[in-house]
Amino acid sequence: MNKRLCVAFAGFFFAPVLLIAQQAPQAATAPPANPISVSEKGLYSFMSHSVVAAAAKMPEENYSFKPTPDVRSFGQLVGHVADANFAICSQAAGEANPNKGSIEKTKTSKADLVAALNDAVAYCGKAFDGMTDAKGSEMIQMFSFHLARLTVLSLNTAHTNEHYGNMVTYMRLKGIVPPTSENPPPAPAPK
Repeated sequence: MNKRLCVAFAGFFFAPVLLIAQQAPQAATAPPANPISVSEKGLYSFMSHSVVAAAAKMPEENYSFKPTPDVRSFGQLVGHVADANFAICSQAAGEANPNKGSIEKTKTSKADLVAALNDAVAYCGKAFDGMTDAKGSEMIQMFSFHLARLTVLSLNTAHTNEHYGNMVTYMRLKGIVPPTSENPPPAPAPK
């Protein structure tokens, strides 16, 4: 009986110690080797995913929709974003633009435009994959400006975001919920 009592006592004594040890905070993970380029890639990934999701969600019959005659149609917006992604990301990567021609002016079907947009986003993803903070600080010439490569990629993200905003407006005018509004976070509980 004494043996069992000693084991039980030891269990009661060590159990809280073991629980506390298990609850000790985990060591913080080391920051990435290239925190700036990794952060930029994450932001671009979110924005490009949103644009691709909007392009996929908009019905084909709305690809020719223009809220007013003097603006691009929804399909032209998709093509414009694809063209810009190829042009801007090739500049940042220091490569020739692989896009031969104007997607915005030559493609009209939803399938062709979504495919072209996916190709452009994949191309920019490769530009980000090859980017480091050191390479991103290299200065290049673009639009008569001397810019860092990462600034050029950031410009592309901002441009993509700008036109996602246009796409959201077009979708809302057609009664379609845009991708970034589909699952809003739950409202806070009343106090």
